[in-house]
Amino acid sequence: MAEEHRPLAGRTALVAGATRGAGRAIAVELGRAGAAVYAVGRTTRSRTSEVRRPTETIEETAALVTAAGGEGVACEADLLDAAQVAAVVERVDAERGRLDVLVSNAWGGDHLVEWEKRMWEHDLEAGLRVLRLGVETHLVAAACALPLLVRRPGGLLVEITDGTAESNRPYRKPFYYDLAKTAPLRIAHDLAEELPEYGGTAVCLTPGWLRSEAMLDTAFRVTEENWREGCAQDPHFAMSESPALVGRAVAALAADPQVARWNGVSLSSGGLAREYGFTDADGSAPDFWRYYAEVQQAGKPADPTGYR
Repeated sequence: MAEEHRPLAGRTALVAGATRGAGRAIAVELGRAGAAVYAVGRTTRSRTSEVRRPTETIEETAALVTAAGGEGVACEADLLDAAQVAAVVERVDAERGRLDVLVSNAWGGDHLVEWEKRMWEHDLEAGLRVLRLGVETHLVAAACALPLLVRRPGGLLVEITDGTAESNRPYRKPFYYDLAKTAPLRIAHDLAEELPEYGGTAVCLTPGWLRSEAMLDTAFRVTEENWREGCAQDPHFAMSESPALVGRAVAALAADPQVARWNGVSLSSGGLAREYGFTDADGSAPDFWRYYAEVQQAGKPADPTGYR
């Protein structure tokens, strides 16, 4: 493959939360750009996490990375266990001697969220677990991996969340979900103050309405091939995007020699598609969060015209 199509050749990435969805696609697109990618997660061929989706594993993610042209390495670790995460980072250091990109994508809390309940009605133990899965995992990943990331200038930290800084200012109910998805924005904002001294950059990135495996087969009972049939259930689903779009967004950021211009900024896959000129897997470029503000939140009829 021509070198211009492998701008990340020789670089190393660690994707925390790479088993499925956005994390898997990010790992694959980083690999497609030539990176060695350490895919970290809890579900393996022999063990399933509390998400209870045995259909996607980190070994499968690593194989997809390699098939895309990179080098995928599966690493089983509970991102709430600092010792396990530190062991992964030590392995990266021993095998590569560098870390260029850290993607903090851990989540796995949807099954715990009681979507229609007030804060005081929500099961407290489940709510606190949501915060551990959505916030503490990101802190553990950063604390363990940043010492290797800042060893050389140019390191990039990408915090993945749901929603831009603007869209998250309204209440993204319910309470525990709002806290979990607002925290990565603040983590990126704060680390953007600390990383530049070492030549590093921190950003927060959100996909739009993501057609993850669970969104397709559980929420809408469709596949990636016939996903548009889900629009009968919710017409706004016409603005959804495949995980490839956010994966390509991360790869574009990692390959940008001027990525520091984004330091501390809240970014979206749709916005970066316009900036860098990449598209989703079907050749479109859905800009969900602009649509969300101008159409969906405004109560207008669903119409993706001009937004993808």
